[in-house]
This record gives sequence, structure tokens and C-alpha cells, in this order.
Amino acid sequence: MADRTTQAAPGGRHGEGIATFPFPTELAVGGVGMQVGAMGTDHTWHADAPLDRVHRIDFHVVMLFTGGPVRHMIDFAEYEAGPGDLLWIRPGQIHRFDRTSEYRGTVLTMQPGFLPRSTVEATNLYRYDLPPLLRPEPDRLAALQASLDQLRREYEDTTTLPLSLHTAVLRHSLTAFLLRLAHLAASSAEASRRQADTTFTLFRDAVEKGFPTNHSVNAYADALGYSRRTLVRAVRAATGQTPKGFIDRRVILEAKRLLAHTDMPIGRVGAAVGFPDNANFSKFFHLHTGQTPVAFRAELR
Repeated sequence: MADRTTQAAPGGRHGEGIATFPFPTELAVGGVGMQVGAMGTDHTWHADAPLDRVHRIDFHVVMLFTGGPVRHMIDFAEYEAGPGDLLWIRPGQIHRFDRTSEYRGTVLTMQPGFLPRSTVEATNLYRYDLPPLLRPEPDRLAALQASLDQLRREYEDTTTLPLSLHTAVLRHSLTAFLLRLAHLAASSAEASRRQADTTFTLFRDAVEKGFPTNHSVNAYADALGYSRRTLVRAVRAATGQTPKGFIDRRVILEAKRLLAHTDMPIGRVGAAVGFPDNANFSKFFHLHTGQTPVAFRAELR
């Protein structure tokens, strides 16, 4: 990782959920809410982060690779990146470094809240449905690389401007880079499937908020003011799945996160994703993964 992001933050927030490692503001040049620099070869993230096991971060990470192949897991999906590819990891996502891969290139990290809301919306910073792995065409790659190089130069220049202006310039340079990146991500998503329409977007957002307690397609349809049939059409057009399948996948993802990175009893994991009965949770998990929760946890550890 970048030299400036390789030092240890004070530590992850553990509690009962997945350990979340915060953005190390105190290590950023000038104390600003972003960092950019060259990736190292030691994969150090935080001194207390289990790099070869899954962990969660609460900030954005963009890695532009100049070497490869690099294998990296994001939310239990394995990605392989090569020279000219990018990986975009968003806050709250689970990921894991591969110690057999050599991470070479440039890494950008950004604290939520560093950019204004209008920029956040324009750059799709929280579009979790967009693909993490991006493979730009040569002309787009050249433009992204130039924009990132300019951002890095501004980041490292701490002497020619007072801090307030330095921060303002960084925000403008970062916005320019992220606008290019967001356009690439949206174009990549469009190439693989149609853009989600308003109906699906509302359903997706409702599921993200409600899946720990609500697994009912009819309940979501009623709350959003759509018929079940309308919801089925919209979700299938956007994802190829049924609404129930979409909900179940989100529930399984969260269950995997908790099983992988916490010591919560199986029954409490089930309750956290809407199954107060341990037997029903185990049956549900086995149906969708082919493993019991106990076996899944044991395999990872």
C-alpha cells in the first residue's frame, strides 16, 4: 500500500460486529481527509488489521495497478487485476489482501465527508451496485493516470499554499479524478446490464436499510407503493434476479461477514439478520451456500 497509508491507525472498532478500521487522518499530509501515493510490497494496512483475513474499512480506496496479476477479495467475490486495472473499495465493504500477489501502482484513500454532498452525488461514491474492478480502454486509462498524477503532486506540495487553499485545491483535483472514475464505473455497469430504473433503485435502497428485519417481497412492495408484479419486473430487468433472490443474497452476505470476522454465537448471527430461531437460520444458510454456518466459519479460520 502507499507509504502514507501503511502506518497503524489507533486500531479497529471491534465490539460485536465486524472490526472496522478507520481512516488514519493523523497520518495524512497536512491532516487532510485523503492520501495518495505508491503501493508498497508489504501489504501493510494497519498494524492490527488481519490483512490475509477479511476486514472492513470505513473509507474509500482506489488502487490503480502497474503490475500484476493481483488477486483481491471484496465482499466474498474474488477479483484478479492486472496492469492498467483499477479496484474501487467503498466504505463498509469487506476485503482481504492476497499475500502471494505483488501490489504495485498508486493507491488513493479518502475519508467520507472530505468532499461536499453535491460532489458525492455526482461521483456516485456510494453506488455499491457498480463493479469494483474497472478495466479502462487505453485513452481513458491515460486520462485517469494523468489526473491521479496531478492529484498526487498537489497532495505532496505542502509548501506553496496555506493549508486552507491546499485543501481546497485537493478537493478540486480529487473531484476531477473521481468524475472520470465514476463515468468509467457507470459505463462498465452499462456494458454488463441495463442501468437500474427508479423502481429498482428504491427497492435496493429499502432492502439495504431493512434486510436485518424484513425479508418479505410483499412488505417492500407495499411500502414503496408498487404491485408485486411491477417490483418483479424491475428487479429482474436490473439484476436478472427475483426480488426474493435479491433480498436473500443481501442477507447471506451479511451473515457471511459476521461469521467470518466475529466470534458471535451462530444464534446471534442469525438474529442479527432476521432469524430469531437458530435452526431456521442454519437451514436458510445451508440452502443458499451448501454449508452450515459452523462449517463456513471453520473453513475460513
